[in-house]
Amino acid sequence: MALLIQNGRVVTPERTFAADVLVRGGKIAAVGPNLPADGCEIFDAAGCLVFPGFIDAHTHLDMDNGVTATADDFATGTRAAVCGGTTTVVDFATQDKGGTLARALAAWHKKADGKSSCDYAFHMAVTDWNPAVAEEIGEMVKAGVTSFKLYLAYDNLRVTDGELYEILKKVGQAHGIIGTHCENGDLVNEKAAEFRAAGRLGPQYHAPSRPGYVEAEAVARYCYIAKAAGVPVHIVHLSTRMGLEEARRARARGQKVYLETCPQYLVLDESRYEAPGFEGAKYVCSPPLRSLDDQAALWEAVGNGEIDSISTDHCSYNFVGQKDLGRDDFSRIPNGLPGIEHRPAAVYTAGVAAGRMTENRMAALLSEHAARLFGMYPRKGTISVGSDADIVVWDPAARWTISAGTQHHNCDYTPYEGMAVQGRAKAVFLRGELAAENGEPVREGLGSYVARGVSEYY
Repeated sequence: MALLIQNGRVVTPERTFAADVLVRGGKIAAVGPNLPADGCEIFDAAGCLVFPGFIDAHTHLDMDNGVTATADDFATGTRAAVCGGTTTVVDFATQDKGGTLARALAAWHKKADGKSSCDYAFHMAVTDWNPAVAEEIGEMVKAGVTSFKLYLAYDNLRVTDGELYEILKKVGQAHGIIGTHCENGDLVNEKAAEFRAAGRLGPQYHAPSRPGYVEAEAVARYCYIAKAAGVPVHIVHLSTRMGLEEARRARARGQKVYLETCPQYLVLDESRYEAPGFEGAKYVCSPPLRSLDDQAALWEAVGNGEIDSISTDHCSYNFVGQKDLGRDDFSRIPNGLPGIEHRPAAVYTAGVAAGRMTENRMAALLSEHAARLFGMYPRKGTISVGSDADIVVWDPAARWTISAGTQHHNCDYTPYEGMAVQGRAKAVFLRGELAAENGEPVREGLGSYVARGVSEYY
């Protein structure tokens, strides 16, 4: 049976307008006023905004960091995602040292296939570069993996500057896009060692061990190397004013730079590390939470269009049994925060409801821009005829409080505990199927793999 979503206001990056949305066969069949309802199942969206399904292009589900695995796998993580309004995630298939990209992709398909409640795609994280791996890049693109990930920090993951240059050129030949974790790994290691030597081992030393300049230096270096390679770049989880300024300088030189930030850098700050006892460990992520000045700079960049997307870097570890692995040494605290479920509400509350951005900008940052950057548009990221019927009916008047007790993450805490939020996904449709309603799952396991084309922004 066809589905007709009536009486809502459709949100695009350009405008908001009253329209009905007709869905047939999992696709959007018509968008317009007063569409005929004959033979249709009706969903009344009166008083609501109708967004394209949100895309979270930065998640770490079922990820083993070598010591422990994330609390959320694809079953729990995508269930939480759908409850909040996210209909597609892009996770990171990660190459093992000595392994192949094909083996990594197969491993992540095994983790996700048949278990996901929203649609999913994969970036490929390259950690071991050699001629054989270089030959696999084209095969990854054929498999629908057209974006890649590199690390400039973490000894077990990072590449050298020479490898970075080679990878940028090789991926560029295939018109793939590379997102990079920009921190100077050597400086991070040295700073952490200095704190440990001084007996400063609590979670409050996590942020000062990774100061803003380690991000800024890596952003600048990445952009210069990309300029030499002649390719555009994507910078993930930008967290500082200094890093933003380096990206601005690169753009002024003519470099194409696409910027992602995350909700934690927009609504939380480094004062959380001063929580009593070991509570600050709940907020240990990399890059760390930053100053209020950094937060203000990021909001300015969101408002003026310099930030291209907001994703979560969802990487959940339980406080009890996982975060406390670093109780005697902050550098051993597993890095990451849960947030896949709460991103839309946090962004709507601190952004749209607070007057920092429009609902149209939210549609761009949480959906359309990611779809375009990562080769999913117009299948995803838009409410247009022929697109997948991934639709979020958003109630802007809803008021509620984020709590670990009511979340769907498989995690024993949320960094947003007690945050009063405005706006909620009243209904979430995945390819026309009702997947969640009023923040609760309705149908699970609906997700399928999204094979992607090349970036539209190349």
